[in-house]
Amino acid sequence: MNDIFEVRLYSSLEKIFPHCAPPAYAKQLKLSAMYGETVSFQISYRLAANWYRSWGRLKITAPDGVRINLRRVRYVPGSLPQNYKTDDGYLTTETGLFPDLLEPFDASQLPLIPGIWQTIWVDAEIPSGTPIQPGCKSIAVHIESENGEMLGAGEATIDRIPGLLPPLAIPHARWFHADCLATYYEVDVFSERHWEIIENFAAYAVRHGINTLLTPIFTPPLDTAIEGERPTLQLIDVTASNGKYTFGFEKLERWVQMCKRVGVQYFEISHLFTQWGAKHAPKIMGQCGTRLFGWETDATGAEYTNFLHQLLPALTAKLAQLGIAEKTIFHISDEPGLDSLQQYTAARNIVEPYLSHYKIVDALTNYDFYKQGAVSVPIPSVDHIEPFLEGNVPELWCYYCCAQSYKVPNLFFMQPSYRNRILGVLLYKYDIAGFLHWGYNFYNSMHSLYPVNPFVVTDADGAFPSGDPFVVYPGADGKPLGSIRLMVAQEAFNDLRALRMLEQLAGRDFVLGLIDDGLPQPITFSCFPQNAEYILSLRQKVNCEIQNRR
Repeated sequence: MNDIFEVRLYSSLEKIFPHCAPPAYAKQLKLSAMYGETVSFQISYRLAANWYRSWGRLKITAPDGVRINLRRVRYVPGSLPQNYKTDDGYLTTETGLFPDLLEPFDASQLPLIPGIWQTIWVDAEIPSGTPIQPGCKSIAVHIESENGEMLGAGEATIDRIPGLLPPLAIPHARWFHADCLATYYEVDVFSERHWEIIENFAAYAVRHGINTLLTPIFTPPLDTAIEGERPTLQLIDVTASNGKYTFGFEKLERWVQMCKRVGVQYFEISHLFTQWGAKHAPKIMGQCGTRLFGWETDATGAEYTNFLHQLLPALTAKLAQLGIAEKTIFHISDEPGLDSLQQYTAARNIVEPYLSHYKIVDALTNYDFYKQGAVSVPIPSVDHIEPFLEGNVPELWCYYCCAQSYKVPNLFFMQPSYRNRILGVLLYKYDIAGFLHWGYNFYNSMHSLYPVNPFVVTDADGAFPSGDPFVVYPGADGKPLGSIRLMVAQEAFNDLRALRMLEQLAGRDFVLGLIDDGLPQPITFSCFPQNAEYILSLRQKVNCEIQNRR
């Protein structure tokens, strides 16, 4: 029976499609990991087309101290709107099915489907508190038929490097859309079930390297059509009386307690003004469902200014009381254009006296915002970062989203995974102080006109490249399901942590030399090796250097 079955092992950086011949592969896959780290690989297999549909059993034997988690790679529909500029580095620009969703499955019921390649995603974790002997050990893979006949086998080796990866030292934010969870699961906002689901998704984010959570003190004015609105999501209760306001912080306190419980390190306060230029106030509701502010409110008018002058002292006092003031980040407006520079500056001037001890950061693309002092901590997109690097902007963050489709890192379905993972190396090389992506779990159409089913619609209903709006899927039990892209992004940030660890042992100049060693030209955000081997080899070298220098 073996002549009709094939099995291959791949790194996490390959994408295997059902009807395409997979790339060449090594007979023995080599992995390397430090304590507290998860490394992933893939088991791809195919039953001959002339056989019958059946079930098999997957058995994995791992060394002591290595925890194995198995998930099935599922194919989901993906597309790329034609108005996005692409380059030669895409796997395809055609609509189709893409490997992305990672779904738990029973290893004793391995699906054997004739004629197509299927893939199992394997996470190998070395828990930080497990006393184990370092060194290279085997992870054996066996696939059997239902009656116990051997179909195929493979082997990976994992080199366990002594030493614990240091914590991620920068904010890693992927915007958390709690309203999308309430809508998808059909629960009331901030009902007990909603709180439970929120915590499930927040804990999952933290476990996968996301240490910063968008905190909706008021309904976040993000991805919302002008004069439209998203479901009310407001952690601060507001009572208004003749221009005087009092505030209830009970829900905010619960949110912070939840975040601390799951390990969130940084808190992003939702934007104080509307997106794309700070022209209006966000939706703010008062007692008995009374609408106090929104699209009808002039952002810099007397009414909203008066509100902010009362809110911000009360809010900052509460943040200090909760012990998170030093880990809290504020925003003015997301992605303001250059034509909004004066308006943005006016809005910032209203709140700055109350936030002098806080970081105010915003995603934007034009260097003039920093040059003219409108923003002290800019977050340029990775394809507009050069002027900010040349200007030696301190504490510089960066971000990517749908528009960063040409030559730079991103995590679209139709891009190879190395384009996702290279981010960690670039964040280290340019000493980036924070990273932002807008879509942890955005399950709406563009501008939030209506909700979508993320298992079917992966592009905000034709608006963005597939994969841009979210990196987790909503599971049936109120718990998230992962994706290939989230796992590879986690590996990218683990690379960053390892590079910083090596810097402590060997110095920054040595690490920078290692990154560019052997390349025809130094890597940049728009020029990096177009293959997985560079990143895998670099990480092996980094781990080896750490082991030799400890």
